[in-house]
Amino acid sequence: MKNKTILPADTYTVINKTVINDSDRRLVSMLYQPIIGYAAVSLYFTLLDDLDKSELMSYDLTHHHLMATMQLKLEDIVVARQKLEASGLLKTYFKSGNINQYVYLIYSPMSAHEFLTHPILNVVLYNNLGKKEYERIVNYFKVPYINLRDYEDITSSFDQVFTSARGSVLEATNEVRKREIGRPLLEREIDFNMLISSIPNSMVHERCFSKEAKELINALSFTYQLDTLAMQGLVRDSLNEKGFIDKNLLRKNCREYYQFEHAGDLPTVIYNKQPEFLKKPEGDHSKWAKMVYAFENLTPYQFLKAKYKGAEPTDRDKRLIENLLIDQKLNPGVVNVLISYVLKINHEQLKKSYVETIAGQWKRLNIETVEEAMKVAEKEHKKLKKIANKSQVKSVSKTKKETSLPAWFDKNLENEETTPEEEEELNKILQELV
Repeated sequence: MKNKTILPADTYTVINKTVINDSDRRLVSMLYQPIIGYAAVSLYFTLLDDLDKSELMSYDLTHHHLMATMQLKLEDIVVARQKLEASGLLKTYFKSGNINQYVYLIYSPMSAHEFLTHPILNVVLYNNLGKKEYERIVNYFKVPYINLRDYEDITSSFDQVFTSARGSVLEATNEVRKREIGRPLLEREIDFNMLISSIPNSMVHERCFSKEAKELINALSFTYQLDTLAMQGLVRDSLNEKGFIDKNLLRKNCREYYQFEHAGDLPTVIYNKQPEFLKKPEGDHSKWAKMVYAFENLTPYQFLKAKYKGAEPTDRDKRLIENLLIDQKLNPGVVNVLISYVLKINHEQLKKSYVETIAGQWKRLNIETVEEAMKVAEKEHKKLKKIANKSQVKSVSKTKKETSLPAWFDKNLENEETTPEEEEELNKILQELV
């Protein structure tokens, strides 16, 4: 998503692209809310309430109106909006001007059947709710089964009841509203050329890799964090005797592979990049600004992998990151600063108790931006060092080399240009963005 600075005075118009009924509202509350959260669902319903009496389009409104109605900060509304966009319930269009203008297009939720068979949403819903609550929701949407084996179908057909006769001319129209369902889209795809070429032609039907099959494979690769190499074997193991992919078997194989690799756990999804409105404005080319840019534009997984010199981080370290993002609710860029800080001062080790202690403090201090995290890390480290010196705690510090510190622990960085060596290291880290 492009970085657009949003202000309370910026206007927006809501356009209803679909037909929303009470059943749709129930679907959003029961199925979408456990994934995108209450604030996003509240925004969805608030935008619906902004529509005029015909429920087609709203008047021009300001984002201050949203802030007052929802009693939320503008940055929280932006995050909620992005979650609606990601889940397919909303599309956003932007036009710049003296007062920026936004257009929000609202879409219907998927049906219960489509949602509960979706390769991403269904798995995440199960993981977020737990087995008991998930089964309660599935049972709510189940259609009662009646055995009709001993019954005869006597339903009348249209031509049995009505007869065609001459009437007035009718011109067809495409302007009537219809139900438009929004679905999550994925930006990245696995390498299908590599995947398809790795399976012998004799094993697959020529129509095996249809558009629908590719969408399923790509969604499963995202859900279960599988690369092309891993998907090759799983797809091959899911082929039936006719050379087509058994979709249910592929889902099962991917799930079992993930659970084997992650001690029986199932995946969830997280808001995994630093929100755009919390990023530093571009234009500064100092060493400080380039460090900030790296922290802001990498996911914690990408950043940690860069620290591993491109190798896969351990499951223990990945679970620690998930805890910081999901349980501690730290922003991704802040998590990157925390990882960098702890690795640097703790001899390249991420000790869980130490990391969580700092995370808890930063959460209480309401640290949201990368720059805030960098500054509080330096401030707290200097405070601890001063206390240690006053207490004359010199058991190791005088005999061993002083612990190395992060590069941002230098007040002159904002006026410094990066050296060629530093530029090369930053570029290696930022290659993860490509």
